[in-house]
Amino acid sequence: MNILILSAGTRNKIVEYFTKTLHKKGKVIATDMSELAPAIYEADKFYIVPKMTDPRYLEVIFDICKKEEIDGVLSLIDPELSLLAKNEKKFNEIGVKVIGSSYELCETSLDKFEMYLWLTKNGYKCAKSYMNKDDFYKDIDNGSITYPVFVKPAKGSASIAISKVYDKETVELLFAHDEGLMIQEYLNGQEIGADVYIDMISSEVVSIFTKKKLKMRAGETDKAVSFKDDKLFDLIKSFVSEAGYRGQIDIDIFDIDGEYYISEVNPRFGGGYPHAYECGCDHMKLIDNNLEGNCNEPEIGRYKSDIYMMKYNEICIKSFEV
Repeated sequence: MNILILSAGTRNKIVEYFTKTLHKKGKVIATDMSELAPAIYEADKFYIVPKMTDPRYLEVIFDICKKEEIDGVLSLIDPELSLLAKNEKKFNEIGVKVIGSSYELCETSLDKFEMYLWLTKNGYKCAKSYMNKDDFYKDIDNGSITYPVFVKPAKGSASIAISKVYDKETVELLFAHDEGLMIQEYLNGQEIGADVYIDMISSEVVSIFTKKKLKMRAGETDKAVSFKDDKLFDLIKSFVSEAGYRGQIDIDIFDIDGEYYISEVNPRFGGGYPHAYECGCDHMKLIDNNLEGNCNEPEIGRYKSDIYMMKYNEICIKSFEV
């Protein structure tokens, strides 16, 4: 059983967990466009590849899949998820399973405003969002939303270019200098992260791990504590099943006075997933079982509450021939 991890970057733990799972039964191959991506050195083998926007990129990936007899492929960055999903048929033709959700869901998840429209249409609580600032000003005037708000790219990740805004003048300034911005309600509550695995054979939610985020850094969870709530588990199962996700996903949720608001969905491993793994939610094993043609039994909530995760910096030292 051989797995290909694309755009490994700095996700060392994700690659490490896969190599541990596949030890003596398969290989983990990693790629990145830079030899300075430390996670590639956790794999059994790695390749330096072109940027994903390069016209040759997919052919390079297909060649790696054939050469290394890859059984499953996944990416650790948002923009590449749609690319894999869009070419799922081509991967299937060479015997490779794309570990991820459909193209439509990847695109919806990447576009925060489209996700907002889907959530509201289907009756899920979420932050009010606007692409048209005039519509936002009308709601400010009628009191259905108040400052502060977030102004952010509708399509973006890692909390890049997000501004917390307290007045109309700043909204006007930001919209005058950037396109594709949206205005989003500020949710003042406890932020929660959910690491979820949906069986790729049965389409059933088989694992959910939830954590309260205590500190964030560069859009990722820096410190967190595990907890359980059946009400939240039921909401996640309902949402995921109705939307149709599959494989690994990461969900951002807010607890506002005891009510759960869905914020964003990343159809991939999130930066805080190591917390779930170290608490016993081994999604690498679930992926391995699926690639072998086996369904996974549900194991929702099989972890301890009040287990803390605290990230810290590590280094990778390499010498390169000139």
